[in-house]
Amino acid sequence: MKLITWNVNGIRAIVKKDFFNVLAELDADIICLQETKAQQEEVEKALEPLKTYKILSNSADKKGYSGTAILTKSAPENTIRDMGVAEHDSEGRILSVEYPDFHLINVYVPNSGSQLDRLDYRKGWDKDFLKYIKKKEETKPVIVCGDFNVAHKPIDLKNDKSNYNKTAGYTQLEIDGMDAFLNAGLVDIYRKFHPDKVAYTYWSYRFKARERNTGWRLDYFLISEVLTNKVKKVEILNEYYGSDHCPVLLDF
Repeated sequence: MKLITWNVNGIRAIVKKDFFNVLAELDADIICLQETKAQQEEVEKALEPLKTYKILSNSADKKGYSGTAILTKSAPENTIRDMGVAEHDSEGRILSVEYPDFHLINVYVPNSGSQLDRLDYRKGWDKDFLKYIKKKEETKPVIVCGDFNVAHKPIDLKNDKSNYNKTAGYTQLEIDGMDAFLNAGLVDIYRKFHPDKVAYTYWSYRFKARERNTGWRLDYFLISEVLTNKVKKVEILNEYYGSDHCPVLLDF
């Protein structure tokens, strides 16, 4: 089974690029998308050419903002939108599906803001999201994937010293949030397979960041420990364009 996670930075924008050819080439069983920036009917319309996938989505109340989607070749047993916590559930950031052997949770974690004005909110989000994951894990192993909006270690971003505690995605509070996920038994499977590899999943559109590979690793697969021996490979597919993020592959 092949899984892809990809922050597409606007589903209606990326489908005008080489998106469908890329998906055909990747031929994944399940594709988790973040930042669709579209309502459910708009997501379905944009993805209409995809005949082999069932399309599920979760939209923000605010139009053109946030949003998640899952494209799956086999219909899940169950689909759940949101966390079930009122203050977190208006932005379409979580889409969870249940299969016979695992829960798959697609997430677009809130950005703490250019002025770090959402940092306190982010702290609460991380805490509540971990509770949500662990509740799911009581019944089946979990695969959590998506844009976590944090670079966990210095290896996960180009300019760690100049960004530390100054830039959203690399404050100690956000790092502590990721630590909490891992300390609770989830495994950052990319880093387990590639402990010393410098690889990024996001590059700003400004300052020729991708050209210069001034990037961040913000997109993760976190999986239950029990699933780790089933993983064949996990790769960052930075050769694919169309968004300011690239896809990440989990093959198991």
